[in-house]
Amino acid sequence: MIGEKLLLPIIIMSVLSFSYGQHMTEESCTVQILVPGLKGEPGEKGQKGAPGRPGRVGPPGEIGQTGIKGQKGIMGRYGKVGPSGMKGVKGDMGDPGPKGLNGEPGVPCECTPMRKMIGEMDIFVAQLSSELKFIKNAVAGIKETDSKVYLLVKEEKRYSDAEVYCQTRGGHLAMPKDEGSNAAIAGYITEAGLNRVYIGINDLHREGVFTYVDLSVMTTFSRWRKGEPNNAYEEEDCAEMVASGEWTDVACHPTMYFVCEFDKESA
Repeated sequence: MIGEKLLLPIIIMSVLSFSYGQHMTEESCTVQILVPGLKGEPGEKGQKGAPGRPGRVGPPGEIGQTGIKGQKGIMGRYGKVGPSGMKGVKGDMGDPGPKGLNGEPGVPCECTPMRKMIGEMDIFVAQLSSELKFIKNAVAGIKETDSKVYLLVKEEKRYSDAEVYCQTRGGHLAMPKDEGSNAAIAGYITEAGLNRVYIGINDLHREGVFTYVDLSVMTTFSRWRKGEPNNAYEEEDCAEMVASGEWTDVACHPTMYFVCEFDKESA
């Protein structure tokens, strides 16, 4: 083994000598022997390289110990009061209470005639109260034309009740049949600070054919507002006058102030 190590450099040197001598015969040149120089000084530190790819996700750590529960905080301020809930369903009727003691026996009498008299007096008082209201309205002011007297009644009534009210006093709901009477009623409404009142015009007897409450036919005069009558909601069978003097058809069931009309000859 040691002989093989000594023999190998000798063979290499022989080959090199042969090759070098052969090369010198063909071409003469200068042979330079490169000798390693001294070790240079360390260079400057290079720039930081780009970060490498993220490593693999490590195994999950152990679950930590549960911390100590903190103390309960102080009570917060009361919130705003919420809206009232819906009204509940009416409860069942309670059990009947115990029966009361019997009252003392009454004094026997014939009360039927007395009750009848009291009933008649109640009716008479109601009539007097109604007439008193009528007189107060009349004293408060009326409007007149050459042949008519108009009274504004500030009691809200349905159309049919308003007409009955006027009839029991000898008149009707106001029936403007010319420009003069229409203007007088409109002025009356405006002076009273009202917006609208019932007047004596309707188509209750024949749909779409308006007449006055005394069943007289409407002729050439009318003051319907533009687009009226339109029978909105298919139930506008009565009429009202607004402060401008125009007419509109309205339903008959709402309560409203109204104007009564009386002939001067009978007033």
